[in-house]
Amino acid sequence: FAQMDLCIEAFGTSKQKRALSSRRMNAVGNDILSTAVTKAAANIIDAKGVTALIQDVAQDDVQNISTFLPPCNEDAEKPENVYKFEDILSPAEYEALQVPAVVFVNITPEEATKKTEDKSHCSFVLEELKFLPADEKSRDHKARCLWFLDTLIKFSYLKVIKKKHPMGPECPHIISRKLMKNFTSLTYNNGSVQNLISASMKVKITAYVIALALHINNFQTDLTILQNDMKLSESRMMDIAKAMRLKVSKAKGLPGLENDQNHKLGTLSLPLPVQKASGNQRKRKKMN
Repeated sequence: FAQMDLCIEAFGTSKQKRALSSRRMNAVGNDILSTAVTKAAANIIDAKGVTALIQDVAQDDVQNISTFLPPCNEDAEKPENVYKFEDILSPAEYEALQVPAVVFVNITPEEATKKTEDKSHCSFVLEELKFLPADEKSRDHKARCLWFLDTLIKFSYLKVIKKKHPMGPECPHIISRKLMKNFTSLTYNNGSVQNLISASMKVKITAYVIALALHINNFQTDLTILQNDMKLSESRMMDIAKAMRLKVSKAKGLPGLENDQNHKLGTLSLPLPVQKASGNQRKRKKMN
């Protein structure tokens, strides 16, 4: 292309030379235009700021939510295969959790009480720490799951992530990497790229937290405790639970709930309930 242009410059007819110069002018024009568009986009994002981006796509419809759920195996023959454990934690990630989870494995009832008073972990985890199995292997497994679940929930409280290891030095690198890669959105702000936890990422974190809680609790879990831990509205939590095909019922007579009967239980059982489209989707389809 460039050599051809040089030939035209040296030996071309005046018509060819005019065509060449106009093509070059166009190329420069296109360059200026695309730079201007990029700059304008950056300015809009800067002006709207992170707040607007935090309220991104995950508005209300279930269809939108389903893109952020862990892979769902609809043909599974057992509840534990609907959301496979390996899709929540890979074997390498699970392995890495052994070290930080030791604090939970060795916890004494006194320490558990103190942690409850300090609120040093989310309520779901504090509640489950009271019921760690005595059997060494099961205890270690549950401790790892609880440590990761606690970390996921705490991670969801960060808005913009500025540090490379936002969950502190005791969080294994492979877990930090997983959090950054799978549970943050990239955005452009003040001329730099940032990781942030947008509304859709909050939905994704919640779905993975629910899936893990189901594995911990024999496929039935108190959604209200998780909803409070995740700082979500009940309707949001129910949208996510329904998108995950859970049966939702009122929890009655659970220990510790005597005064508060409004807890919702989510149960994962087969066959899975059929996915229902919500009303606003039907309207949207008509409009398109």
